[in-house]
Amino acid sequence: MQAVRGLERLRDRRLYKTKLRFAGLVTAVLGVGVLAAAGAAPSSPTWHWLVGWPLDEIGTTLLSAGVVAVIFEYYARREADERTDEHLRRAIRHEAPAIRDAVLDSFAFRPEALRNIASDDALDRIATNALGMRLGDQHLASEAYANLRDQVIRSPERWRNVDVAVSLAPWTAGPVTGKGSMFVATVRWEYRLRPANSTMRFACVAEAAEYRALSRDPTVASVWHFDPTTGLDAGDQAAFELLEFSVDGKPRTIRRSERRGSQIYAVNLGKVEPEDEVTVSFTYRALVQRHGHLLYLDLPRPARGFHVRFDYTAVPISYVSVLDYFASPDSSYLDQSPAAVPAKTIDVRFDGQVFPRAGVAFVWVLDDELA
Repeated sequence: MQAVRGLERLRDRRLYKTKLRFAGLVTAVLGVGVLAAAGAAPSSPTWHWLVGWPLDEIGTTLLSAGVVAVIFEYYARREADERTDEHLRRAIRHEAPAIRDAVLDSFAFRPEALRNIASDDALDRIATNALGMRLGDQHLASEAYANLRDQVIRSPERWRNVDVAVSLAPWTAGPVTGKGSMFVATVRWEYRLRPANSTMRFACVAEAAEYRALSRDPTVASVWHFDPTTGLDAGDQAAFELLEFSVDGKPRTIRRSERRGSQIYAVNLGKVEPEDEVTVSFTYRALVQRHGHLLYLDLPRPARGFHVRFDYTAVPISYVSVLDYFASPDSSYLDQSPAAVPAKTIDVRFDGQVFPRAGVAFVWVLDDELA
């Protein structure tokens, strides 16, 4: 507070000096005018009535006062400025800890204040340095924050309340067992988000490199990798098919394109404002190798709240193990249907924050493998 008062006093002194200069100049000019009138009064009929007035004394006094004021202000200004600067420096040194604490408290409890004065690069450096001090390892903090920035901050969308239902059924168009035997996985997703793009795409590809590239494409909501060794092409609708897509319960048109080794589905979301949050739901059907023993569901975007129900009632699976890949100190909730009921389901729920590429893996053992 003393530093603020010092600045206010400095401003008041400067205003006072400006007024003093102006008053001295006006007084000097007025004095010159009065002396000129005194000299012209005896010879001018108009000003003859002023002959008896002591105009010389008045003009000289005014001129002297104006000149003295200007001279005094000129020579005293440097000394006054030095005293003012010294007072200000002393006040700042005295109040520096309080100012520092006030600034830090403002940034800690009012982040919008920091947002208004710092660039993204400056915020990144501040966050990295703060994390480094908390961890005691600047190198670890730099890498950890870089990973967080790339996965979450730069993510085009963030999902909320993700609900997934998976059901397995036998594939009747191929062999029942052995090479080429498949399960049909019907997968339904539903979640809320603020869309970053007006179009969402779904892909099924055979090449691993293309799968990795599409997994990082901000316009691709889901990509399915189909092993070409099964004898089917990834571009075949039997391998993958987007069955339905809706926004806030309203169906949207699905457009499909294919080429050898891949297929793409595109859906236009319609008119959605950038600040609008919508509910997106879609269902796709995909083939899963029976002897692959694995179905993995991952999240391409950051999400809060993730629930999966896995139903394997219709297929000859003896039991299923669940592996979750949630990087969190909190544990997921797992609920498996009792052996006494006909339905065979597993529910996995995680209410915390899920980072991109995290997910759940269902690993099964077939009935005939236990014979």
